[in-house]
Amino acid sequence: MNIIGITGTLGAGKGTIVDYLVKEKGYVHYSVRSFIAEEIKKRGLEVNRDTLTEVGNDLRANHSPSYIATQLYERAFATGKNAVIESIRAIGEVNALRSKGNFYLFAVDADRKTRYQRITERKSETDFVSFETFVANEEREMNSDDPNKQNIAACIKEANYVFMNDGSIEDLHKKVEEVLQKIYISNIKTIESAEIDYAKHLVTARRATMTP
Repeated sequence: MNIIGITGTLGAGKGTIVDYLVKEKGYVHYSVRSFIAEEIKKRGLEVNRDTLTEVGNDLRANHSPSYIATQLYERAFATGKNAVIESIRAIGEVNALRSKGNFYLFAVDADRKTRYQRITERKSETDFVSFETFVANEEREMNSDDPNKQNIAACIKEANYVFMNDGSIEDLHKKVEEVLQKIYISNIKTIESAEIDYAKHLVTARRATMTP
């Protein structure tokens, strides 16, 4: 069982990677954004960029920096299936997920103007903003000294794999597939190493019982 976290800049292609993992690889999808949106609706607020940031920060401050990601991890772990957690934005979330093992963080980025064009084309309810507002929102979310707040720049630095998505969707899919193969091979080697260590342990234990 692998858990993949997705972080990255706005409009870079996080959803594109998620779609590939879900549709082509059978991963189960969990979203930090959707989790926060559920909480926003419970509070009777409008779901927009500001409330997503404010309520997300509030949940982390009132519980822990890793609260949201941990809740989603527990849901994913209960299924026993490979899962992807989208929209990792706080370093506390990264640290908590990584401590659980079998976790890989993917980061995706692209040219800022390219990303703005993408969000205007996808017509999400939270993306109807000017380029200036887009830049301001991004700057606000990129860095923070507060562990309860979003710090995308720090998350990207902690990523196991970083994808530059300035090409086609097919190019991004190819990059992701290459990384998945690396993870698969690494997992096989880890299992084989564990089996060898266990076999050595059995041999040593057997010899110990045979010693007069």
